[in-house]
Amino acid sequence: MTFGAQQTMNGRPPQRRRARRLIPLGVAVWAVLEIWLLTLVAGAAGGLTVFALLAGGVVLGSYVIKRAGRRAWKRLTVSLQPGGATAEPDGRDTGGNALTMLGGLLIILPGLLSDAAGLLCLFPPTRALLLRAGERRLNRPAAPGTLGEAFQQARMHQPGGTVVQGEVIRDDEPPAPRPGGPQLPR
Repeated sequence: MTFGAQQTMNGRPPQRRRARRLIPLGVAVWAVLEIWLLTLVAGAAGGLTVFALLAGGVVLGSYVIKRAGRRAWKRLTVSLQPGGATAEPDGRDTGGNALTMLGGLLIILPGLLSDAAGLLCLFPPTRALLLRAGERRLNRPAAPGTLGEAFQQARMHQPGGTVVQGEVIRDDEPPAPRPGGPQLPR
């Protein structure tokens, strides 16, 4: 089945094949850089220092994720109450906790590069830049049949109203008969 995207002989667009080849290579390069950097720091400062950095990263990352989870739970319970707001109590909207949780996860991962990337997700100026870049990437026109197109359809931008997906049930029409099921009395 095609959705208008350019297809090749095996049914995949060329950029997807390239990405499937490059993602494992990128992960391998990242892991090698992390190990090399850790051995470099261990040679300069000692193995105990590296162990302390890794243990501190696990503790700090766990704290960040736990705090973001509590904040998300609090926002959910407040928004479910009548008259609940989605912004923070001081009136600012943080844009969710996704980058905060991602930052905590990156800090938990062993390695100094992942710690640096996690800290970039936690600081408000860089977090705002990352949020804007991600929003710009998700809002750009997507090729048919891609995940970006599905994301744009799911958002269903409609000016001046909230879209609630569901089924409309009208009282003035009799219910449609269910095939194979019990019939409701009229």
